[in-house]
Amino acid sequence: MSITVKDNLGIPKYRQIIISVEKEITNGNYKRGDKLPSINSIRNRFSLSRDTVLLAYNDLKTRGIVQSFPGKGYYVKSEKVNTVQKIFVLFDELNAFKEDLYNSFLKRIDNNIEVDIYFHHFNFDVFNKLIYDNIGNYNYYVIMPANLKHTNTVINKLPQDKVYILDQMHPELMSYNAIFQNFKENIQNGLSEGISLIKKYKEIILLFSEAKQPQGMLNGFESFCKQNNLKYQVIESLINRQPKKGEVYLIPDDRNLLRIIKSIKLVGLKLGQDIGVISYNDTLLKEIVEGGITTISTDFNAMGERLAKMILNHEKVQIENSFKFILRNSL
Repeated sequence: MSITVKDNLGIPKYRQIIISVEKEITNGNYKRGDKLPSINSIRNRFSLSRDTVLLAYNDLKTRGIVQSFPGKGYYVKSEKVNTVQKIFVLFDELNAFKEDLYNSFLKRIDNNIEVDIYFHHFNFDVFNKLIYDNIGNYNYYVIMPANLKHTNTVINKLPQDKVYILDQMHPELMSYNAIFQNFKENIQNGLSEGISLIKKYKEIILLFSEAKQPQGMLNGFESFCKQNNLKYQVIESLINRQPKKGEVYLIPDDRNLLRIIKSIKLVGLKLGQDIGVISYNDTLLKEIVEGGITTISTDFNAMGERLAKMILNHEKVQIENSFKFILRNSL
């Protein structure tokens, strides 16, 4: 057996097991796919408790160095023994601003921390499976629940102090560490900053998908319109819709932003004069397209930076991320 454990070394015995496995991997004696000695064989040889051996193997497992298969044992999964911690990141989808968030997070995480990213695409079954399949495999879990219902029934299977909720918060998740957007207030306050320009249009229209957009966005929009006595509509799709002079659109996603701009051009209207557009979440593209698209946006770079700080410093907090209204040509 390549694993050694000795008395009177001043090193906890579970740490000696970890060091032995790491050394054998570094020396090339254990390679990816190789089976490690069983828990019982190590326990019996060195007169250890089963918990001591399990503690060592679980440490190696959460760092992604080994993996276990029920009834078969433990196997080498990765030869990257310098990995100190592993972080599980679950986003709803990948887009330009989520990429900014992720890259900002990676830049501020230590080099010896490994980050794996997954996507649930607003599908609860996928969300459920990804979390269940990775219970115990990571040191921390960063989870973007989006607007999925009852995610707490899955998330509560994870150690509460190892979970960080991102972007959207739900009442049933209020006991977890989080950095989030206040969608209702952000929409209300953002639109209020542009109220003088919005009022030059006859009607304001929100494109809202209940499957993907947060309820707070809808609540904030309707509250703003009622408070300012504005004529408004909430629509689910732009398909077969022809934009008209005097309308101003609030578009949450980039694909539909391009669709409405294309439709505006086809009917010969002038953006920012005949018709207005406000987008949600700022990107570099929106600074350039059509002379600039007005946005209401949280700071995703700041969100990624703050998330990294929370994890590295083991902070137990809930933080509301800042937002800004950026006025450009489209309004």
